[in-house]
Amino acid sequence: MDGGPRVPEQRRAGSGPVAQPGPLRFGVLGPVRAWRGEEALPTGSPQQRALLAALLLREGRTATAAELIDALWASEPPPQALAAVRTYASRLRKVLDPGVLVSESGGYAVRGLGEGALDLAVAQDLAAEAEKARGTGDLGRARSLLNQALSLWDGEPLAGVPGPYAEAQRARLEEWRLGLLETRLDLDLEQGGHAEAVSELTALTAAHPLRERLRELLMLALYRSGRQAEALAVYADTRRLLAEELGVDPRAGLSELQQRILQADPALAEPSSPAAEPTASPVRPAQLPASVPDFTGRSSFVSDLTEVLSSASEAEGRVMAVSALAGIGGVGKTTLAVHVAHRARGAFPDGQLYVDLQGAGPRPAEPETVLGSFLRALGTPDTAIPDSLEERSALYRSVLDGRRVLVLLDNAKDAAQVRPLLPGTEGCAALVTSRVRMLDLAGAHLVDLDVMSPDEALALFTRIVGEERVAAEREAALDVVAACGFLPLAIRIAASRLAARRTWTVSVLAAKLADERRRLDELQAGDLAVKATFELGYGQLEPAQARAFRLLGLADGPDISLAAAAAVLDLPPEDTEDLLESLVDTSLLESAAPGRYRFHDLVRLYARACAERDEWPPGEREAAMSRLLDFYLATAARVYAMERPGDRTIAHLEGAQYRGSEFPSASVALDWLHTEAEPLLACVQQSLKAPRLRRAVDLLLATIDLAESGASARRYETTAAAACDAAAAHQDAHAERRARITLAQVLSQSGRFDEAGVEAERADLLNEAADDPWTSSTAPNQLGIIANCTGRFPDAVIYLQRAIEAFRADGNKPGEASAVCNLSRALASMGRTQEAVDLAKRGVDIYDELGMSVRLANAHYALGIVLTQAGSLPDALTQLSEALRMFTDSRQRLWEGTTHFRIAQVHMVSRHPALAAQHAEQALAIGCIGGDWMRANALTMLGKALDALGQSDRARACWQEALALYEQAGSPEAAGVRGLLAPLAAA
Repeated sequence: MDGGPRVPEQRRAGSGPVAQPGPLRFGVLGPVRAWRGEEALPTGSPQQRALLAALLLREGRTATAAELIDALWASEPPPQALAAVRTYASRLRKVLDPGVLVSESGGYAVRGLGEGALDLAVAQDLAAEAEKARGTGDLGRARSLLNQALSLWDGEPLAGVPGPYAEAQRARLEEWRLGLLETRLDLDLEQGGHAEAVSELTALTAAHPLRERLRELLMLALYRSGRQAEALAVYADTRRLLAEELGVDPRAGLSELQQRILQADPALAEPSSPAAEPTASPVRPAQLPASVPDFTGRSSFVSDLTEVLSSASEAEGRVMAVSALAGIGGVGKTTLAVHVAHRARGAFPDGQLYVDLQGAGPRPAEPETVLGSFLRALGTPDTAIPDSLEERSALYRSVLDGRRVLVLLDNAKDAAQVRPLLPGTEGCAALVTSRVRMLDLAGAHLVDLDVMSPDEALALFTRIVGEERVAAEREAALDVVAACGFLPLAIRIAASRLAARRTWTVSVLAAKLADERRRLDELQAGDLAVKATFELGYGQLEPAQARAFRLLGLADGPDISLAAAAAVLDLPPEDTEDLLESLVDTSLLESAAPGRYRFHDLVRLYARACAERDEWPPGEREAAMSRLLDFYLATAARVYAMERPGDRTIAHLEGAQYRGSEFPSASVALDWLHTEAEPLLACVQQSLKAPRLRRAVDLLLATIDLAESGASARRYETTAAAACDAAAAHQDAHAERRARITLAQVLSQSGRFDEAGVEAERADLLNEAADDPWTSSTAPNQLGIIANCTGRFPDAVIYLQRAIEAFRADGNKPGEASAVCNLSRALASMGRTQEAVDLAKRGVDIYDELGMSVRLANAHYALGIVLTQAGSLPDALTQLSEALRMFTDSRQRLWEGTTHFRIAQVHMVSRHPALAAQHAEQALAIGCIGGDWMRANALTMLGKALDALGQSDRARACWQEALALYEQAGSPEAAGVRGLLAPLAAA
């Protein structure tokens, strides 16, 4: 950065008055231009611009006439060169402010410009500031400043300016820009941005193949992205290229990096200077829940745990501390852990992470999901978070290295769930709570948490109820805490109810507890004692509260929204909120976030037992779950309709008796869909039985975006498979064919076309004996898609023509457009290009008329593919670029990645391999519709682009990975990749 040209005098404010309202500004990092304010000024002929550029780059010093003539014409000046220089200067004076271009000592100079008047000067200042920031360890600010500096370039410096001086300056400025770019990329890697950097570095090494520093950065980025074979292939390509072009070997740094990669040097997996990495806005998560103000007792546990955690942060070289608390539900594990974490948080200045792992529930949190949340909380962008559990866990440990962070893992299922979430480095600590003792969690400090002592239990009860009331009835208070089994949760429930009822005495409460009929299984040990304490709180609820408690406990899912709860209770949202907040006050319900509520896992089980025992008539339980399903179905149908206006799918769904939510915009509607994904899919799975089965399946149909966007694809697929099994078991052919088509769609999106074809064919066969318009059209359309993807184009034509006829018969214009676009791709692959282009354009027109954004993007995508096959490459690129923009706006990440792959195909056919490589890298980084099959396609394309760029070793690595994926899936494309690898093997 310190090698950049300096132009200090260009930035000194002049003493003369400003002649015009706007200040003068000049640009040389692109075409030579001048502005007064926002008004562009004429800078004249190329030679006149060359004169202006020479003066601007003279650092405010005078340039003699001879120097200017040499700059413009070198050794071959025209006969009237001096007169020409004077003419150019005179013309520029008329354009610029008075006193800016001055004559001096037989020459000229540009003086008196304001701060920031020259883009080059601004870039120099930004680069200098970036260097200072990096020197102090503020890497985030340094990176931001360098990006600002690089953004000032507007194409080639001094573009269109003739003369030897301009040519020399162009080369110097370009070299400086590349140096700044290398420094910024180095900062990217130091801050963990290796996945995003691969695409840019691939393009840069193609444009500057002999620049070894770029090759070194690319090797490191690939290695840190888990692509070791490609990283080594880059070195092999570089060594061969240098030998052929320059007759030299790679420099020592590049060779050393290759050896370290071969040895899997652990230090390479980490940023080069992680310890000194403050950012402009440090991300210090503070996720600990609030500690209860009346925390009581547990003094020995608090002291012991606080010491263990704090010592991990203070002692250098000590391994990470792990403390695991175990005990029955309701014993106060979470309360103690949160209290200790708050006491120890001063020892962890880089933040505290918290998660409820839902280990006691039917669906414990997936470690990869938790890691994604933690990485985002630590400042990692979504695009840098890998897919697999192993990669996320490794990145998580890398991000935490050098930081002092406390991680509280609450309500864990077992050690296997916890291990990937442990930081693994000194200076950090983890505190785990669980209902099981984690004997197999190596190195953990195990703590068994039992019930409170009588004194601690009485102290907690007193702090909640009040000293005066307890002191007057101490014996009754002891009876109360004894009846609670000394469990903190039970004591808190009892004390809270007594504190809220000023007319009750402690004896009244004790008498209620003495009635064994109000305490289920009071004398049993373990979790049954927890049920007895819940009975106490439940028995004190008002009838409306008790009904809400019972019915809300019926719903699966991690939490429930206020609107969904209102549907369950069949009450207005205002009344529902009052009831739910009153349940929160009794500790029988938790407020997970504004407008969202959840049960403690054991409380939920108890609430369901109460519903089975107390809800009357019994049909009210089914009615409550039916209302919840109707709410989700009606709301999801509204989201679907907003995304796909005119689509007849909504008309074929089962009717919902409960009105759903409404949304002001499609964006807000999509936010709701993704927020409700887990509770919604849990409701589907819970409803896969008569009489809710058909509505549950239709809810899957209406929420296909959850799978298509990739956000909840795995959970969606599991639910769709369960729907198929349930429908078959109930011998409901209507539900089964719809469920199987939905499953076929999800399987296709993950590239499992054989499995998808089986499901779609079964749905198609089931529909022969019925007349379901949705199945009649969607099944052949899906079969056509599968045939297209597996190269069976004549079959695709037959299926898709059937689909078009069925969609038309149903009056479903969007469905017709979808089948038309799919048919166009089949025809193009069969060589019927003009028919294909006409059909694809028709699909675009239909979607455009209907105002459909996401589906219109699919039509542009299809037209782009067909135009590529027809050889209309500029038009194809236009269509695919528009599709990419629309997919990005609609948050369809997998389609966004898939479109990058198609753009790479266009660039490859256009003989622009560098651009093809860049877009193929983007496809790999984002992910694609089609799963591993499409990943293999992208790797194959990347290999072709790299091979065209002379990087045959890296191309081989890409093709080998693609071949492995194709062979694993049994894809016919494997033969083509073997053909690509054969010449390289022979060489």
